[in-house]
Amino acid sequence: MLGVVLRRLGHMFFVMLGISIIVFLIFFATPGSDPASRIAGRNASPETLAAVRQSFGLDKPLPVQYVILMKKLFVTRDLTSFVNRGQAVIPEVMQAAPVTLSLVTGAAVIWMVLGVGIGLLSAATRGSVLDRVLMALGLIGISMPVYWVGEIMNLLSQSRLHDTALFSWVPALGYHAFASDPLTWFQGLVIPWITLAIMYIGLYGRVLRANLIEALQEDYIRTARAKGLSETRVLLRHALRTSMITLITLFGLDFGALVGGAAVLTEVVFGLPGIGKLTYDALQNLDLPVIMATVIYGSFFVVMANAAVDLLYVVLDPRVRRDD
Repeated sequence: MLGVVLRRLGHMFFVMLGISIIVFLIFFATPGSDPASRIAGRNASPETLAAVRQSFGLDKPLPVQYVILMKKLFVTRDLTSFVNRGQAVIPEVMQAAPVTLSLVTGAAVIWMVLGVGIGLLSAATRGSVLDRVLMALGLIGISMPVYWVGEIMNLLSQSRLHDTALFSWVPALGYHAFASDPLTWFQGLVIPWITLAIMYIGLYGRVLRANLIEALQEDYIRTARAKGLSETRVLLRHALRTSMITLITLFGLDFGALVGGAAVLTEVVFGLPGIGKLTYDALQNLDLPVIMATVIYGSFFVVMANAAVDLLYVVLDPRVRRDD
């Protein structure tokens, strides 16, 4: 078990190393472009360009430039934005990360609970009217764009129905820190959670239903039924455990990508200053240091989420331990 964990962590380290090298080469070694002018932003003065070249060691070999950038990102954490007058980048990312984590974690709880519930109920009643209705609702949820759902929710909760009992508790758009007011933090994120979760509820429900129906045809399920186990126990104890492996794979990819910045549409619509919103604003201003930092940190979130999924495989599936 310990060997499996160490191997997974080793793989994670080398993947992260490869990602950091690729991102560095894209931004610093693109043929025909001057990284100093790209980092300094539009209409930069000669003094700013000189400061950028000195700060990033652009007159040195590429390996030295890579080490300097990684040191600025992870050791000294003094990477600065020349577009925003020397503002430190890493503190911005650290301030944005809890916002995105709050948004994605709450939405993930909703979509996992409801997605698994819908998948189980549909598989248990497959072919019935309830099964068809649930799958149709899931397909509708998958089909609705997040930004459209968010705008509709804002229109209802912030304008048309804000003064009614249904939405009078909804605070103004923006993020309210948990430490200062936990109740307002919760109230401000409920609608963004639901908006972000809607698509994944339908997707996870449909995927789990298909996996459960397939698992219920396996020989070990027939054996469990032959032993006299109830259909509910067969479904929950045996079929669900093996079917969850696919769902966990999806969850690792989706959670990591959303925390890494893929929740940008939800953050922009609801005015949440998370990683996605920070990247969006940096792209608007062509603020390259901020873009580099969010891309690297975001990709690391994806890698770490997938490493956590790999470790969870070891717990759920004994075959993984035997293969290693």
